Parts: sequence; structure tokens; C-alpha cells
Amino acid sequence: MRFLIAGYGSIGRRHLRNLRELGQNDLVLLRSHRSTIPDDEIQGVPVETSIKQALAHEPDGVIIANPTALHLEAAIPAAERGCAILMEKPVAERADRIADFQKALTAGQGRLLMGFQYRFHPGLLKLKALIADGSIGRPLSFRACWGEYLPNWHPWEDYRKSYSARPELGGGVALTLSHPLDYLRWLFGEVSAVWGFSGKISNLELAVDDVAEIGLKLANGMIGSVHLDYYRRFVRNDLEVVGTQGIVSWRNADALVTLQNETFPDGVDYPPAEGFDRNWLFLDEMRHFIDVVQRKADPSCTLEDGLKAQLLVEAFKRSWDEKQVIELDGEPTID
Repeated sequence: MRFLIAGYGSIGRRHLRNLRELGQNDLVLLRSHRSTIPDDEIQGVPVETSIKQALAHEPDGVIIANPTALHLEAAIPAAERGCAILMEKPVAERADRIADFQKALTAGQGRLLMGFQYRFHPGLLKLKALIADGSIGRPLSFRACWGEYLPNWHPWEDYRKSYSARPELGGGVALTLSHPLDYLRWLFGEVSAVWGFSGKISNLELAVDDVAEIGLKLANGMIGSVHLDYYRRFVRNDLEVVGTQGIVSWRNADALVTLQNETFPDGVDYPPAEGFDRNWLFLDEMRHFIDVVQRKADPSCTLEDGLKAQLLVEAFKRSWDEKQVIELDGEPTID
């Protein structure tokens, strides 16, 4: 199979390395040559600067890893060709641009996997299983937090020039760190109401939001919150779920899951498999994408999932702008 990677930033390089690790070496790159990533790993790889030239290589799978605002410039032509697509989140900088992409996917009969790799996290998979087994009774509430100092993400580049920090490229903390909005839906189901705060409150030199405090009410009655920020000096990325009979929590830093209930009043830990590394999530995601390309599996995270996460971000921002709770009637669909 042949894979086209659109974008050669840090995530594009990660996908390239993982494809090679999984034995896929027929690769093509679409890039602007504005990346700060060294070129040493792509010697011998065909490089194109236009999507038309890149698609002339007839790739079977296309990985969309360029800045958010440029996603659809590559994704729509690839979809029209019928390519399978791995789309890094978010789909686009605005949800209203997604309908044209859906039409292209339908016309080309292609398949799409959204790049919400936390669905492959062994800790979250264990947490999901414990909840399904009734280990904490009926889940009632949750707290998710992800704070990480933006200048430390890519020390080799000026954070102010990164796509995460630039509004014209689709940056901002709520879109960039939207993973919890996806995995909470995956764990517990649809959201029925959203409220929150969005703004820029730190000393970072940004023209985008650097904090998001989001309240969610789910269709099943659960209540919870999501905190996201760009300014936390010591990374925190975790989730706690409280149920009628106990509590279960997950930490991204060491992938540890802890359960506390009547059977384990002092708590019991469930560590990941020995040697766990963050890249396991991306490797498992890529294995799944290869199966999707070969039509051995249906995408486990769809464009509809990507749309729903994006609409939650937009509803939360609208809540702050209008100073009111936003009720979500029914499930969001692509018009």
C-alpha cells in the first residue's frame, strides 16, 4: 500500500515513523517546507507541494496532519479520489466547513478515521471496562483536566508561531485539546447541555484562548466538567469518575487507573503493561487505520464523531459569548 502524509510537523513525523515500524515504506509527503522538523528522516521519500501532484502518486491511504485550517484543502480532493483518510482532530477550524467534506467522502466512497488516539489508551480502555462491569455502580459525575505549558510542547520552535497559537490556522486551547470532549462521549454517550468560560488569561503571547472551563450535562443524566489550559507548568492530564458505589480515576502521565469501592476501600491500582509508552496509542491507531484502508475493519471513530466534538467546542464558546446554558436538541448531524 502507498500512504500520503499531508504535513510534516511533529505529528506528521510520528505517523511516518509508525508507518515504517509497521512495515509500510511506500510513502509520499505533501508539505509546504515551512516545518521546523529536520529533513534527515525523509531522504528518498517523494515530496510534493500541491495536493494534485501528491494524489498523482495514487495513495491508498492519506493522513491529514497539516495545520487545522488547511485540513480540508488536502482532505476534500483525497476523499473525492476515494482514498481512505486518517484525519487529525479537529476536522476544520469551523464546523460549517465539514458538509462539503462529507459530500466528497460520499461521492468518492472513501472511508475516514478520526485521529482521537485516546480511544486506544489502555488506561481509558480499562476505565471503560471497570465502569461497564459495575465496579463503581451507576456513574454520576466526572472531572477531566488537561493543562500543559504550550512553550514546552515543541521546544525546537517558537510557540507563538505554532498552529496551536494562531487563530488563522485553527488554534486555541479548546480545539487543540479537544480529546476529552471525544473520549467522554465515547465513555458515557451524548451531551444534552453545555456551558462554560473561554478566554485568554495567562501571560503567554497568544491571540487565541488559553483556558477553557466547560460544564457538560449528558443525556444519561451525568454531570461533569472539563478544564483545558495552555499555561500549566507541570502537566496534568487525568479523569475522575464518581459513581453510586465508588470512584475510578485515570492518569495519562503513567497510564495508571485506580479503583476505590467497598471491595477495595483503600483503592486498587491497575498499571499499564510493562514498557508502556505514549506512542502505543498512535501505533494502535495506525494498525487500525491500515485495517480500514484494507477494508478489514470499519473506522472506530468516524467523521460524525469529529463533528460532534467540534460542535461541542462551538456550543461552549457560544455559551460564554451569550452567558447562558446551551441546550443541544438531538444528535448533531452533517447538513
